[in-house]
Amino acid sequence: MSRPVVALVGRTNVGKSTLLNRILGNRRAVVDDQPNVTRDRLIVPVAWGGREFTMVDTGGWGVDAGSPLDVKVKRQAEVAVSQADVLVLVAAASDGVIASDEEAAKLVRAAGKPSILVVNKVDHDRHEPLIGEFYRLGLETTVGVSAIHNRGIDELMDAVVNKLPPAEDVEPLPEGAIRIAIVGKPNAGKSTLLNAIVGDERAIVDEVPGTTRDPLDAELLWQGRRLILVDTAGIRKRSRVDYGVDYFSVIRAMQAIDRCDVALLVIDATEPATAQDVTIARYIRESGRGLVLVVNKWDLVPAELRDAHKDWMKRKVEFLDFAPVLHVSAKERKNVKLVLQRAFEVWKAREQRFSRSIVDAAIKAAIERHAPPRVGTRRLNVVWSHQNDDEPWKFVLHVNDPALVPSNYVRYLEHELRRQFKYKGVPLIFEFVPAGRRKRRRQEPET
Repeated sequence: MSRPVVALVGRTNVGKSTLLNRILGNRRAVVDDQPNVTRDRLIVPVAWGGREFTMVDTGGWGVDAGSPLDVKVKRQAEVAVSQADVLVLVAAASDGVIASDEEAAKLVRAAGKPSILVVNKVDHDRHEPLIGEFYRLGLETTVGVSAIHNRGIDELMDAVVNKLPPAEDVEPLPEGAIRIAIVGKPNAGKSTLLNAIVGDERAIVDEVPGTTRDPLDAELLWQGRRLILVDTAGIRKRSRVDYGVDYFSVIRAMQAIDRCDVALLVIDATEPATAQDVTIARYIRESGRGLVLVVNKWDLVPAELRDAHKDWMKRKVEFLDFAPVLHVSAKERKNVKLVLQRAFEVWKAREQRFSRSIVDAAIKAAIERHAPPRVGTRRLNVVWSHQNDDEPWKFVLHVNDPALVPSNYVRYLEHELRRQFKYKGVPLIFEFVPAGRRKRRRQEPET
């Protein structure tokens, strides 16, 4: 099921990126006092109140967009508005309503979509009266917040969830079917790769409907297994303007990722690891989907440069060091037969399930080898651990205080579990919760 899209829009320097960082609970967006720091969109999955959705941070705009870059930033934000399900217009209480806010509000109202006006920088109770001036912008809901001081964030997120479209019904998959999404930027060779895979197998069974936003998917029989290939080709047809192409490709990729078990991220070897590739890769990782990197057009890389190319790629996407990498030429059908094999291996690793006792022992063994660092006079204590019942790539650690978890220690635990359980191509997600009374289970699956 595809996640709804929530777009943060507004003029420059009102705190959109700071707000997104507060919602996520970490510093993902670059924040600075200078305007126009956010030029490209930051696209991240968010969960709140039992719903999952995608939040898009856009660059700001002003009434007078003088430079070509200003015009492009403004147009990118307009494209985001056109594609979002819910619009969150951010303004600054300290500035009052200015012409750029009115222009932004006009754009949001014209879109005719569920909308929320966020009056940011309400840092103290004495700032509350400043909110009243913003009601004249005419949006459905107005919420005062302070992204810096964590004021009003819960109220805002509840309002966002209330305005999301109803959750889509999920089409039942054929029993045992594996969804494999082919994603990547335009012209990376996704369609050529799909054609090469289908041409080799020559066993298309059926076309199955996706969600209302997605194209038809192809069902393929492969070594006796049902695979559903989720393609994101034809992205350019969704946009009539050049500046919207990248945005549409990322949105379509996200929707395909949301519906897959394993994503094949197709990277153009002649233009490797662009910002768009990295954006899609991070979304795959944060969504917990399996990942295979497919470096296409390998035939166009001179033989004497290939080793250097591989080394450069490792440095560029170091955060994807857990994923298998295939160098292929879809056009010449070289190495293509390995693509589905690797995807199946990743899916199999992702579906592993272990008993509570096995997971608990593995975590405690990792801690014994390398204890977490102290935070002041305190140290993280993991009381017990287990695998998430519904999402086996997630691990829940019951600890004395989640605030004592260093980010680099999460990386260490991920490395240790990956080593012990052979999690090749599987992003592992850790959830740290306060330790409570341990519940007993009637039966534990053993591996």
